[in-house]
Amino acid sequence: MSPAHAAPESRSSRAGEFVRDNLPILLVAAVLVVAVVFLAWDRWRRGTFFFGGATLLAAALRLVLPTDRAGLLAVRSKGFDVAWLTVLGGAIIVLAATISSLGVT
Repeated sequence: MSPAHAAPESRSSRAGEFVRDNLPILLVAAVLVVAVVFLAWDRWRRGTFFFGGATLLAAALRLVLPTDRAGLLAVRSKGFDVAWLTVLGGAIIVLAATISSLGVT
């Protein structure tokens, strides 16, 4: 069959390809959505833990995935990205754990 007569790519296959190519950042974004939901429900501490967790998830994905598969998580060198995301995620979680809740959960 000639290329002119080839079946057009279906929407589902394009969507599947998009998800496969961007899965690392989509996983991180999903955790961030959960964090925003907690913050919207006035659960700032839980939301902050999820923000820190999303950052640590990004660090872990950047560490284990090759640069060409890391997608938008690959900004600088792998070592720099992993170190910076780990420090940032850890700091967010430590702050969430140590700040007094003042009666707010």
